[in-house]
Amino acid sequence: MSHRTTADVLEAHRAAGKFITVDGLQTFVLDKGKGEPVLCLHGVPTSSFLYRKVIDGLAAHGLRGISFDLPGLGFTDRPANFDYGFSNLARFSARVTEVLGLDRFHLVVHDVGGPVGFAMAADHPARIRSLTILNTWIDVVNFRKPLPMRPFEIPVAGEAELATINHLTWQLMWKGLGVADADQIPKEESNAYVDLLKRDDGGTAFLKIMRSFDSSEAFRDRCYRAVHNASYPIQAVWGSGDPALTFDRYGQEIKRVAGLSTVHKLPGKHFLQEDQATALAAQIAVFIQP
Repeated sequence: MSHRTTADVLEAHRAAGKFITVDGLQTFVLDKGKGEPVLCLHGVPTSSFLYRKVIDGLAAHGLRGISFDLPGLGFTDRPANFDYGFSNLARFSARVTEVLGLDRFHLVVHDVGGPVGFAMAADHPARIRSLTILNTWIDVVNFRKPLPMRPFEIPVAGEAELATINHLTWQLMWKGLGVADADQIPKEESNAYVDLLKRDDGGTAFLKIMRSFDSSEAFRDRCYRAVHNASYPIQAVWGSGDPALTFDRYGQEIKRVAGLSTVHKLPGKHFLQEDQATALAAQIAVFIQP
């Protein structure tokens, strides 16, 4: 019987990565393997921790798997005066790649990392070698947050909702929205998401991100440029059981806007990186190393 605690999980995660300085912010990065670099962007309320198994899988396929914590999440700094809007997160992500010395890289995006990654790819198309799209959205004008996430955008209600998130309530969400087979993920690992979310500031920066979504037509056009007539190959891989960003709406949206002939489905929910990590890493590797 394991006596590992959530604190043990967090310490192991920290030890597996490194910190780099990006525009004055201490930024946590998972960076494993050798070969072509694959940058994986996370969303909310997660961090690079979500990709830990995928990074290992990519390294096993002879690739360099990379994921970093966006400002305000995970182990990265959470400055009170930072601009947590999508455009600035895209700019910051590009700066991370520069600090890491990534001239060209494969890009994987998920959740909020979708719009952020699309904007970065639109701004730096010559640096993108391929794009893998996981459960996310691209039509930011018509996007509406899933019901459990809506209170966070409202002052006072958001703070009250955040206060209810603890290890017990997270387990209910985890089983409902997160993974198809929650029992195979040790609770000390799933609970780590809560501690990484609330670390230092109690989740204040997370609320700022939730209140800084860009729903403008100009930003939508920017996202669309990442997938329209792109010079790099694009694939979409979907957790088919996602009850929040459903395949029927958002998977089909990605398929249509990106002009894809198909979307690869995996039997996961929103956090398919958890229980479908092996299959996901293999699909990415096959796509970029045919």
